[in-house]
Amino acid sequence: MPYKRRSTLFFTSIKEEKPLPGLPIIILLLFLGIASSCGNKVTTTDLPVSVPEDYTLPTGEADLEEEWWSSFGDSTLNALVDSALMHNLELRGSWYQVAQEASNVAIIASERVPQVFLELQGGASRPVPDFVGGENTQLSLRSSYEVDLWGRVKQSKLAAESRLRATFLDYRTLGISIAGEVALTWFSMQAFQEQLDLIREQTEYNEQVLALIRVRFASGQVRGVDILRQEQLIQNTQEQATAIEIEVKTLRNRLAVLLGAVPGSLNLPQDGKLPELSPMPDAGLPMELINRRPDVQSSFNRLEAADREVAVAISNTYPRLSFNFTGALRSNTLTNLVESQAASITSSLLMPLFYGGRLNAEKEQAEFFRDQQVQLYGQTVLQALQEVEDAMIRENLQKDRIGYLENQLDLAERAFQQLRVEYLNGSIAYLDVLVSLDQMQQLKRDLVNAELNLLLFRLALYRALAGGFETPIENGGKFNLN
Repeated sequence: MPYKRRSTLFFTSIKEEKPLPGLPIIILLLFLGIASSCGNKVTTTDLPVSVPEDYTLPTGEADLEEEWWSSFGDSTLNALVDSALMHNLELRGSWYQVAQEASNVAIIASERVPQVFLELQGGASRPVPDFVGGENTQLSLRSSYEVDLWGRVKQSKLAAESRLRATFLDYRTLGISIAGEVALTWFSMQAFQEQLDLIREQTEYNEQVLALIRVRFASGQVRGVDILRQEQLIQNTQEQATAIEIEVKTLRNRLAVLLGAVPGSLNLPQDGKLPELSPMPDAGLPMELINRRPDVQSSFNRLEAADREVAVAISNTYPRLSFNFTGALRSNTLTNLVESQAASITSSLLMPLFYGGRLNAEKEQAEFFRDQQVQLYGQTVLQALQEVEDAMIRENLQKDRIGYLENQLDLAERAFQQLRVEYLNGSIAYLDVLVSLDQMQQLKRDLVNAELNLLLFRLALYRALAGGFETPIENGGKFNLN
């Protein structure tokens, strides 16, 4: 259930329950006296944060898609994310954690119904105390039931359900993270491949320049040191190409593991082209972000579960009423089992009197844990808002940075062409041309990195704004949340 933001959180603990009719008058009076002191208890606590009405930066107008990675328009990326959501082992393990929590809810809910079991006893005694022959045979049906006077079992079940929802939302959060990691890895591989292609072109051009220098050196127009400097530039570009190849191969292994495959088994065609940036999505309002993000909602559900546990701890300090029913068939032989019947029903009232302060300590511990969850919930809200703000700031400023790099590259290309003409005319030394060439080629590589970072900042914004989405594992396994 989405949580609507208020300035305070309201916690309900114990509700008043009337004793069951038919009990002895003394027990009735005792219960009425206790119940009169245990009315509805509602406590409030201030939230540790205040949610702003809007973000500091204007957002876009494009709709935020549930499968946000499709906004990049990359069919290969879409297929990779679909495969990861189906086969990622960490995500599948997280789903089984959800199944465990669902089983825990069923275990706790079983305490709300009578426990019934069938018992068959047989034995012999010497000398004979009960039956002729001394053979004792008994078939009995036993049942026990605790009346949930103060809502202890009910609150325990509600707490377990809140933890189940929190675990499921953690699973959804992990799905967002895995989709984001796949996109990040794929874009990085594409950018590195683009840099490799660029370096190969630069190396080919540098080798052509080296051949020209050698011709001019043979005619005595340049010094031999110019050849050495040009060869050093070629070696530098080749060293950078090797470093990039290392990154590409390790990223391919990382992508394989994200897809649940063995490292080294993934073979994907790469064109070395980054996708165009789509229009900025509409981030909505901060309140909508809190209601949408699964990690924030998970934190709230854990807070809700902690509050339920406070009610359980309080109810443990009150009396417990239980009923036991036994119906039995008894005989000295198995064939005469139906000749003697017996039945009994008993009730018991357990009132805690002295536990050395343990019950009060447990109640205080539950309250402190709830207060801790309040702070953690506030911190989760702050982190969610920070992620959105940071992503928008980085994207806006990164666009300016790319513009500056493009201007620098344009100036560097013009300077190189002018210096190249002057060098061929013999008016300047080759060192000036070499420095300009190195700067121009480095700016081209820096521009590819800047475009990659712009995509990654948009990816961070999608992840920060994303809500949960349905994964193939939810409908393809033995366990279904419903």
